Amino acid sequence: MIRIRKALLVLHIGSVQYLSVLALMFVTPLWGSDLVKTIERVKPSIVGVGTFQKTRSPALNFLGTGFVLNDGLHVVTNAHVVPEGLDVANHESYTVITGKGRQGELRSANIAAIDKEHDLAVLRISGEALPAMELGDARKVREGQNLAFTGFPIGMVLGFYPVTHRAMVSSITPIILPAHNSRQLDAKMINQLQKPIYAVFQLDGTAYPGNSGSPLYDPESGVVYGVINMVFVKGKKEAALSNPSGITYAIPATYIQELLRRIEPE
Repeated sequence: MIRIRKALLVLHIGSVQYLSVLALMFVTPLWGSDLVKTIERVKPSIVGVGTFQKTRSPALNFLGTGFVLNDGLHVVTNAHVVPEGLDVANHESYTVITGKGRQGELRSANIAAIDKEHDLAVLRISGEALPAMELGDARKVREGQNLAFTGFPIGMVLGFYPVTHRAMVSSITPIILPAHNSRQLDAKMINQLQKPIYAVFQLDGTAYPGNSGSPLYDPESGVVYGVINMVFVKGKKEAALSNPSGITYAIPATYIQELLRRIEPE
């Protein structure tokens, strides 16, 4: 009789645990389903960044990704994506590519603000306002948190279509680490060590050069927590490595907010 009662008790407990798992599956929203809806909202805000010169072949030089913020007429990207000098004599200009596929539209742009220390730039674009993303509080991001980023990983090689990647925050780490010996120091590293060292997000997602400037955002709300950076951070954080890693980094959105405040109203 005692054995029967024990068996019934185990069966009861097992049933409760099974039902609890089922309840969680149906009540708790799946991370993937949230991301599906968020991507639909985010994609209209993702743009390409480059330069345009009518007499050049090809006329459009794609350089990276950007995303729309503020009043819908400002685009955030990496400073290294925006070339310092243009061929003004041959009418080269900054340009932003909106839309997707063959429906892409070119819009002229100019630099509204730039922050080389954090490798960020804000462009002001011509035309009607585009759907804008919302900035989140990057100080609330924690290691292990699931995020996503959308951009153009290999430019326009396979067509102008935004691509989304999942990314977990593997670490929140200083942008540069002290060298083990003087032989690992170069002029850039010494210069950076003389400046305030700030933290960046290290991600487990795979990004490519064209992803530079992509927004790193929450998969549920779509709020932006950072900007993907594939050149600037690697050059500083991995200076001591003979073969740079495939690790992806992002600049926290905190510095975007500071940069937007520096833009003078037109």
